[in-house]
Amino acid sequence: MIYNYKKYIFKKFLISLIKVTIVFTSVIVIMNLFEEIGFFKDSDEFILLPLYLTLLNAPSVLFEIFPFIFLIGTLFFFIEIIDREEINILKLNGITNLKIIQILSLLSFIIGLLILIFFYNISSNLKFFYFDLKNQYTKDDKYLAVVTSNGLWIRDEVDEKINYINAEKLENDKLLDVTISQFNQDFKLTKVIISKKVDIKTNTWILYNPIVNSDNYSESYEKLEFFSNFDEERMLSIFDNLSSLDLFKLGELKKDYQMLGYNTEMLNGYKHRLYSYPLYLAMMVCIGSILMLNIKHNKSKVVSITLGIALSVIIYYINYFFNVIIETKDVPYLTSIWGPQIILSLIIITNLIRINEK
Repeated sequence: MIYNYKKYIFKKFLISLIKVTIVFTSVIVIMNLFEEIGFFKDSDEFILLPLYLTLLNAPSVLFEIFPFIFLIGTLFFFIEIIDREEINILKLNGITNLKIIQILSLLSFIIGLLILIFFYNISSNLKFFYFDLKNQYTKDDKYLAVVTSNGLWIRDEVDEKINYINAEKLENDKLLDVTISQFNQDFKLTKVIISKKVDIKTNTWILYNPIVNSDNYSESYEKLEFFSNFDEERMLSIFDNLSSLDLFKLGELKKDYQMLGYNTEMLNGYKHRLYSYPLYLAMMVCIGSILMLNIKHNKSKVVSITLGIALSVIIYYINYFFNVIIETKDVPYLTSIWGPQIILSLIIITNLIRINEK
């Protein structure tokens, strides 16, 4: 049986979260709508399509900022119960500061699980539709790259020549076991180039020991330059949109990564970031609670909210720093993802020891 005070705390906290979520959602929609309108400014689809795309993209953005919504929602929760002297009433009835934090963090953890299981899978699929629809209106519709069971496939149009490029593996800045089928504008095959290794650091690819086959000849070279609209950076960008993949598709993508020989550290790191999401929300609530219970009650709301926003920015950059570490490959992804969580946990534990004295 849930005590009445627990129901009361649940209700007040959920109302604070809903209010902050509505505000952030409104800001996301307005800012994203202006961005989409700017993208379609030369198109006939001036309002309806940008609005539709904004609605598809908004849940994914909201998922990314939920930790900060929970932090700021916690600040508003405590501002209200402190202003109304309700926190003193709770203390008179034996409800300690630590007990309040336990209730809020447990509720946040459960909500985080629900967000991860249901909201994330919905938002990621909406994000997939967003990318799929928006790509139809990009200026790069002549240049496509996909991963299939047969490796990496690229459609690349250069100087009225259409190139279909297939590679078995992507290893650092090299494509391995590459076949380039070149067609003219009438889709007549004019040339086939086969190379065991291709350097793709720049748009001017270097083909090593290629064999060039056409109707009239077959010739081998030691090295051959080949211009493409894709370089290493653009090639790797096809793996970057992990937020558009639900939990099931992430598992399938890992198989594709392994098949291509592509480094799975970023993918593993992203999956662990999702696994840690409910705990992350609970910790943000703990931090917000500790912040509010450690400042003087006569502090203005502006000061409290400003401190919360500043703390959110600091935590964001700590996470960003550890995410960048994954790309350097100097630190295992487990350390890179769970490192910030460990740091935050130590800060929380240290402050919880003294929290009941407030």
